[in-house]
Amino acid sequence: MKQIRFRDEAGTTRMGTFDDGTIAAAGRTYAIDEVEVLPPCEPTKIVCIGRNYAKHAEELGNDVPDRPLLFLKPPNTLSAHGDTITLPAGKQKVEHEAELCVVIGEQCRNVDAEDAEDVIAGYTCMNDVSNRDDQRKEKNWVRGKAFDNAAPLGPVLASPEELPDDATVSARINGETRQESTIDHMIFKIPELIEEITQYLTLEPGDVIATGTPEGVGPLADGDNVEIEVEGVGTLEHDVAE
Repeated sequence: MKQIRFRDEAGTTRMGTFDDGTIAAAGRTYAIDEVEVLPPCEPTKIVCIGRNYAKHAEELGNDVPDRPLLFLKPPNTLSAHGDTITLPAGKQKVEHEAELCVVIGEQCRNVDAEDAEDVIAGYTCMNDVSNRDDQRKEKNWVRGKAFDNAAPLGPVLASPEELPDDATVSARINGETRQESTIDHMIFKIPELIEEITQYLTLEPGDVIATGTPEGVGPLADGDNVEIEVEGVGTLEHDVAE
């Protein structure tokens, strides 16, 4: 099953089920292009994993970490399917990063890897938009990763059974495929990530874990159309403006 958050013509925020371009909610049906699609959850934080695909670490000239490399995106970074995101001004290199995201279903702390599935509400797609100009100059990556609308998320929340074990993650820019790999190439798998993160942080319902991006990241420019697709989940689409 796939769920979608949206705002109807009256301005009411609703959660419905999504199937083949049609939304069913509260006894009505809507076409997806007739409503304002919202991020599928309301996270208090997005916990991101850096360099979780070896070939991506290699393309950036970095070593593979010996434990999950964690950083945060705050709620101000959220944007939705169908939005136009604005690139930070005056930067030479802002790049796309296609990612599978885990959405947490319950408050949790100190979760063992073997119990990780119990706290997963489902999966969605994200573009971890990254300002490389500043990321290269700082250790905490606030300027590089936490700027406004730097985390397009959605369009749906897919239930766990929808996700294949070897799901493909891809990014297309103006119809051209730039990234394509499968989640079985992750260095640290989802249960390991949940165990590691919850040793340090309490995760709340709706919080998001962005599991890392495969190789092929590249620049974004004014007027670009971006599609982030995760097999079994769906396709997040947004535009880019300067």
